[in-house]
Amino acid sequence: MRLTPYERDVQREIESWQHRDSSFVMQAVNWAMQPVDWVVRQIVSPDLEDQAGAAVEQLLSMLNDASTWTYDAAGLLEKARQEGLDVERIEDLREAPLETLDPLARGLFSQHAVMAAVEGGGAGLGGIAFIAADIPLLFTINLRLIQQIGAIFGFPMHGPEYRPLVLSIFNVAASGGKEAKNAALREVSVAAAAVANELAYKGRVSGTFRDQTRQFPREIAKNLLGRKLAQTIPIAGAAVGAGVNYWFTTETAETAFMLFRALYIEHKERL
Repeated sequence: MRLTPYERDVQREIESWQHRDSSFVMQAVNWAMQPVDWVVRQIVSPDLEDQAGAAVEQLLSMLNDASTWTYDAAGLLEKARQEGLDVERIEDLREAPLETLDPLARGLFSQHAVMAAVEGGGAGLGGIAFIAADIPLLFTINLRLIQQIGAIFGFPMHGPEYRPLVLSIFNVAASGGKEAKNAALREVSVAAAAVANELAYKGRVSGTFRDQTRQFPREIAKNLLGRKLAQTIPIAGAAVGAGVNYWFTTETAETAFMLFRALYIEHKERL
């Protein structure tokens, strides 16, 4: 199906994002956190790092049963109707104009980022004791955000078959690298082909869920866990917790936004 001028512009925007280095926000966070990273390396034990890593691994294993995820489909459809869209199901949004869907998706960014920041700030006050609870909560907020953005563009992600796409989004959000973006867009192509041809989407990555999780880049440990461990620093913990959660959720939102727009466009081209 032929793309509209607006969709062509979005396609170029996605290509620019794909070839761009990490965002200014991510670069600023990396720069600002350098002194904190040095302090963390001096005072945080390997045992604590292992505990934080295990918490993330346990949370990611929950993707094996993604059918338990929930999001407010009725609320999203009501917002779409308020914009004049005649939709009854989430899948109907695939036929809606992209210029109408984009603002609806962007409207989800700030509420989730603020929610994550508040949660991270509160957890930061607890230091080491609260890190184990903070990380699963952060991922829970971001999983819901990914689901809702996907639904806005007409792709309800309520089954375990979507976990490769979710892992790809977290991959990019954690690293911001070009390689991660390229891999994620290849995953989008597989998903678009499956949906357009009414086939079961199984993901580009072969092997078991454990194999897929092992391929999750080490950047998640370097760029997120190191930042979360900085919450152990007295006084600074609350500010670090809020800032890191806000940063990670913002990166997740932008990544999901770009990838689901790419999925929307590629799915339309294949019809």
